[in-house]
Amino acid sequence: MEKNLVEIDTRLGKRSVDASRFITFPRGLIGFENEQQFVLLQIRPDAPLLVLQSVHTPQLGFLVTDPRCFLPDYMPRVSDAELSLLDIADLHDAAILVTVSIPMGEPEKATLNLTGPIIINHICCTGLQIPQNDISGPARVNLYSFEKSDQSESQNT
Repeated sequence: MEKNLVEIDTRLGKRSVDASRFITFPRGLIGFENEQQFVLLQIRPDAPLLVLQSVHTPQLGFLVTDPRCFLPDYMPRVSDAELSLLDIADLHDAAILVTVSIPMGEPEKATLNLTGPIIINHICCTGLQIPQNDISGPARVNLYSFEKSDQSESQNT
């Protein structure tokens, strides 16, 4: 199968990406409803962070990660209508991502935003950002707290 490579400008510089990897967000993203085509870009092969990059607007890219790497029990609420729009029967059939905020010059204050998960069906390349209005836990979780607990666990073993 021949790849349809397209060169796009991104926050990470020019990148050649396979156009079949473009993800369509029919409702856009919160605050960017007119931006409907994105692609996921790796920052580094071993990093848990990705950039959800607009295909058409180079300066528009969101740092994202799978929250279940840090919070294994995290599961957003998704309606049957949203599952239908994503063309999936079950949330386990989709990728779940959340945005990561890193204050300028303060990486130790990086947080996961759990109130606006991004759900992606990689088979049909459709995505939705689904606000969570009745989240039972914290809205944001500090990434540095996971690193500290991982270090203390490894020191105790």
